[in-house]
Parts: sequence; C-alpha cells; structure tokens
Amino acid sequence: MTWKWIGVGLYMVALVAIGVIASRRMTSVRDYYAGNKRFGFLAAAFSARATGESAWLLLGLTGMGAMLGVQAFWVVVGEVLGVAGAWLLMCRPFKRLTDQYDSLTIPDYLESRFNDDTQRLRKVAATCLVVFVTVYVSAQIDATGTAFESFLGIDYYLGALIGFAVVMAYIVSGGFVAVVWSDVFQGTLMFLGLVTLPIIALVSLGGWGEMMAGLASIDPDLTRLSGPGGWSGIRILEVLGLSLIGLGFLGSPQIFVRFLSLKSEDEVAPGAATALVWTLLADSGAVVTGMVGRAILAPAGQPVDVLGNGGQNVLPLLVEHALPAVLVGLFIAIVLSAIMSTVDSLLVVASSAAVRDWYQQVKHPDMPDEDLVPLSRKVTFGLALASLAIALIVAVLVPGRTVFWFVIFGWSGIAATFCPTIILSLFWSRFTANGALAAMLAGFIGVPLFKFGATALPTVGPGFAALSELPPAFLLSAIAGVLVSLRDSSPRASANQGTAH
Repeated sequence: MTWKWIGVGLYMVALVAIGVIASRRMTSVRDYYAGNKRFGFLAAAFSARATGESAWLLLGLTGMGAMLGVQAFWVVVGEVLGVAGAWLLMCRPFKRLTDQYDSLTIPDYLESRFNDDTQRLRKVAATCLVVFVTVYVSAQIDATGTAFESFLGIDYYLGALIGFAVVMAYIVSGGFVAVVWSDVFQGTLMFLGLVTLPIIALVSLGGWGEMMAGLASIDPDLTRLSGPGGWSGIRILEVLGLSLIGLGFLGSPQIFVRFLSLKSEDEVAPGAATALVWTLLADSGAVVTGMVGRAILAPAGQPVDVLGNGGQNVLPLLVEHALPAVLVGLFIAIVLSAIMSTVDSLLVVASSAAVRDWYQQVKHPDMPDEDLVPLSRKVTFGLALASLAIALIVAVLVPGRTVFWFVIFGWSGIAATFCPTIILSLFWSRFTANGALAAMLAGFIGVPLFKFGATALPTVGPGFAALSELPPAFLLSAIAGVLVSLRDSSPRASANQGTAH
C-alpha cells in the first residue's frame, strides 16, 4: 500500500507543479483559453489524444475487452478512422479559418464563419457546451472515485473528492497552458502503460495463442468479431455502434481547440502521424489488456463478477496480479491520467463558453479581455463543483452504472451537437447560419431522445439500444442542417466559404 501512495503522490505533485509553472506563463485570456496559439505538433497531438480518450479507455475499453473479447476491436477501428478523419481531412482547413478569423473558441469560429450578427449561434453553442461538458466532467469524477476504490481500497466518495481537488489545484491557476503541458505528461504515461501491461501479461500467460485458447474455453463467442451468436441484424447494429464511436472526433470542441492552438499548418502532418500511432497502439493495448485479464483472472469455471461491473476492474486487478508492488502506484497514476487529462480540457472549454462566449461577447461586449482571467478561474471552479455534485448524485441513484455508459452519454452529446455542424461548415458552401443552428439543436435533443426514448419503443427499441445514441443523433443533426440550409431563402453563409480549401 505504501508504494501505491508514493506513486499517486508523486503524480499529483507533478501536476500541481505544472499548474504553478504554467500560471507564470499565462498573461492574457488568449493564454488561458488557447495557449496564445503557440503549440507544436507533439503537444497538440498528445493533448488531443489524452483529452479524447478519458477514463473510458483505461476502465471502459479494458472492461469491454474482458466482456466482449475480440469484438471490442471494432472500437479500435472506429477510433483510428475518427482520428484519421479529424487530423487528415479537417485539421488543416479548420486551422486556416480560425487563424483567419482570429478565433479563440468554437463559438468564435461559428459566429465568424456565418457572419452571424444575431449571436444566436454563439448562444446556442455556449449553452450546449456548458450542459454536456458538465455531464461529461461528472463522468470523469465518477471514474476517479471508482479508480481510487479499485486500486487503493478507499471510499469511493473520498476518492472522487481527492481527484477533484488535484485537478482544481492546477487547472484554475494554469488554464489551457497547464492543460496541454499536463496532457503531454499524462498522455505519455497512458501510452506506455497500455503498451507494456498487455505484453507483460501475455508473456506470463504463455503468449497470444494461450490467451485465445483460454477465452475459447470460457466462451467461444469471445474469439469472434461478430460477438455472441454470429452475424445477425442486432450484431451488425452493435458492431456499427462500436465502430462509429470515432464520429465524436470529427468536430468535438475539446479536441478541435487543440487544432486551433497549433502555431502553424506545418504542424498538421507530423501531428496526424503522432496521433494515429498513439491511437492504434494504446487502444489495441486496452482491448488486449481486457482479454488477457479475462483469461487470467476469470478463467473457465470462475465467475466473471470478480472483474467488477462491466469488467471495469480488470485493469487494476491485472496490475496487482502481473506487476511488482513498486509499479502498481505508477499504474494508478496512469488511470488517473486518463481521467484528469479529460477533466481539465473539458473545464477550460466549458469555462470559455460561459465567460468569453456568453458573459463577455453577449452580455458585456465592452468588457476588456484582461478582466476575464480572474472571472474565468471562478467559473471554472463553479462548473467543476456542479460536475462533482452530479457525479455524487448519480453514484447514489444509479449504483449499477458503468464508466463506459456514463462517459459515452456525455461524449455523444458533445459530438452530436457540434461534429455535423463543424464538418458541414468546412466542406459545404451552401451551409447557412440557420442550418448550423438547426443542426446543433437537433443533435443536442437527439442524444437523450435516442438514449432514453427510442430504446423504449416496441420492436425497434433493441436495435437502437444496440446501435447506441451517437450514430442516429449524429445523422439527425446532419439531416437537419442540410434541409434547413437548402430551404433557407436568405443564406447567411460567410463570404469566405471558399478559403478553407
């Protein structure tokens, strides 16, 4: 236990130190929300990947590997495709336009893109960000409590409060600079942990063949890409739901603000290569960790309950089984890295939406930028408190939840609201301000609609449950944007529509 606390303690000290150093580099609101657009490809790529993955990678995807087996690799396929699309197709035109408009936030970009002097796009975008980001952050705080409980055996609620306090210690003072620097540190830990742990565990088990044989003896379906029962309509929808998770990388604000912060377009190509290698190896490592953990810890004849609800305890249990005590504390830090690297990024995005995009730009347009930094710190802390409250309430009301479900709902809400809008704004010249507004509202409403409404319908409900809420909500948002733009008799599209290409 002593080694565990030493590892966690060193990790937390490092984060707080990053916040202190970053605070000395932060002199303006441009620093607080966009790092003054001076980051290189390595910082942006590691920060985008650490932010995009979160607790679901270390606890959720490893758990899926344990419970689904080979079928979980469809998530890896979806993630790689999503990251490739974001970096190779969208990053360069988005960077070019945000530099042209001198945008610091996603609502900044949307308002400039469509010459929206009504500020409706800014208001809707800022509101949607605050709502779903708060839910998403609460999911990460929930995962913090789960991680402390699984690894250290301390009370869930105390663990959630400790994680909350550490994030507050460095993000409130250091802003976006602290976020990116800490993401590089945390992204490196995540990558090394997810690559080395499955290799060590596979060697101890006897290799890939022994693992697959062990999984087949537990349940042959664990070795099939189709999942249980072979290919069927429901299985195809499940596979689509898993492989389309990468849609969320195609415009989510917490990721695209990294593209906005790049110092130049020359950073795009090496950044894409870095992000793709990170995603392929780290995500594959997470799935293999779950699979080898299932074979070792819950072999044939043993109850799978030992791996926890949804298999989300497989990583901490495998770490305890396969590694010496001196390294267990390091892996606790790696799990916390996945969580905190997303919490800090999301809080900065939500704070920028509330302070710059709503309070300053809408309510007090004459307010100087230098007055925003103190207010931004207060709002960041307030939003974090709201997220903590939601996490604790959900923990009481939904004791059977999994990290994967909680995280995916917040992730889907942000993605369905913004991704179709960002895609259409970059690549379709007929897209209008009214179309963008319709797309965001449709995506915002679509996620709870397809999560809680469509799944309860007779006959088609199981199909929607298998597909998950993101693909249909994403499609609804895109259709709404296209139809409204086509019917718009007075297009408000920017005169700069052709400059992104």
